[in-house]
Amino acid sequence: MMLLRSRNWFKMIPIICMLSLLVGCTPTPPANVTSPPTTAPPTTSPPTDAPKTELRVGALRGPTAIGLLKLMADAEQGLTANDYRFTLAGAADELSAALLRGELDIIAVPVNLASILYNRTEGGVTALVLNVLGVLYVLEDGDKIHSVADLRGETLFNTGKGTTPEFVLDYILARNGIGDGEVTVEYRSEATEIAALLEQGLATLAVLPQPYVTSVLARNDKLRVALSFTEEWEKVSEGGASFVTGATIVRTGFLEQNRDAIDAFLDEYKASVAFTESNLAETAALVAEVGIIPNAALAEIAIPQCNVVFRAGLDMERDISAYLEVLFSANPQAIGGALPGEDFYYTP
Repeated sequence: MMLLRSRNWFKMIPIICMLSLLVGCTPTPPANVTSPPTTAPPTTSPPTDAPKTELRVGALRGPTAIGLLKLMADAEQGLTANDYRFTLAGAADELSAALLRGELDIIAVPVNLASILYNRTEGGVTALVLNVLGVLYVLEDGDKIHSVADLRGETLFNTGKGTTPEFVLDYILARNGIGDGEVTVEYRSEATEIAALLEQGLATLAVLPQPYVTSVLARNDKLRVALSFTEEWEKVSEGGASFVTGATIVRTGFLEQNRDAIDAFLDEYKASVAFTESNLAETAALVAEVGIIPNAALAEIAIPQCNVVFRAGLDMERDISAYLEVLFSANPQAIGGALPGEDFYYTP
């Protein structure tokens, strides 16, 4: 693996700050740093006499953070193998800039941003975990859309012109035999704007991410989920590769100097995600406590739709590489101009 090169790190700051990325969108205004949650019993128990390595971990205040919440709670109680310092942010550029400045060691960000950072820093970051699958859904005011083919001739609102949401939509439409112009796509800059159009009856079809979907549905019983992009992606992708959204990455130099601590982090992270999957009510309380979703009742509905996972090693490499190949075919700059090399993927 290549060591970090400082000139490339600082060159990235203005580029990253221009990115508008999907996963950090949430219905509540974020704070930069959030105190770790303290509810739920611990699932980890560190060695009593082993020295602890400090790991500074950042995640977006959205689905990418959900799998970390139990680990955050355990760390607050001193029950982890490492000494963790957690940051929750509202936008990917906040985390990326902090990583570039050396203020964070590990961040959970959109997959395409992870690839951009890898390319621009010449291997300066390494992917540890695939943490979230697809979170995009088509909402409908009505009952006309039951397949992708039903979108033909319709007007669909979407976010992310020139970024991942556009590329994913175009891929799914094309793989279903729907050509350019057969679906009218109206782009808006913010998911909040699209949510407002739906709620005001000014749009009948729109693409939105979780947890916006849950919040909008809770306020308008005329709307329904018509399509899941995760399911539609898997129907048409080669080899059944998953539609992926978030990845957890580490500074390569930090990984090389702290491999044992990173392996311990992965073990504790995996246990935290397992807790998320098997303890929905407790996880919902943690989600509400840090403000990702306004209240625990809504969180309990939204969490299963956020597709939180822990995929590492070869499974991670298979799914991320297949996804990046699709984005690269659509627009090479969407992933930093080139597909990452095998050294991008951490396979302990």
